[in-house]
Amino acid sequence: MATALPPVLAAMPSMAPWLLAATGISVLNVIMLGALTTVWLRNYRTFRTPMTAGLAAFGALLLTENLVAVYFYVSTRMLYSGDALAQQTVVVLRVLELLAVVFLTYVTLQ
Repeated sequence: MATALPPVLAAMPSMAPWLLAATGISVLNVIMLGALTTVWLRNYRTFRTPMTAGLAAFGALLLTENLVAVYFYVSTRMLYSGDALAQQTVVVLRVLELLAVVFLTYVTLQ
């Protein structure tokens, strides 16, 4: 059974792949940032240092930003313009963020 595209994607089929890519990358960021923030909060409870508090705050804020982006990608509201170039740029920025979070996740979980 095929699932229907969100209204914003159904209305712009030529741009749908870019929004889907941005959504998928943001979901990956949410998963990793959730794990990182959990680790950093646990470390803050153990060590009570400003660095661990800062990392936990950083993770929580970036996690919130990605959750809001995912909401706007799948809702009928447009966070980004309907321009294909703007959406491609968003995907590039999400990939860069993903790479940064991958490195941070790897280092934190070691």
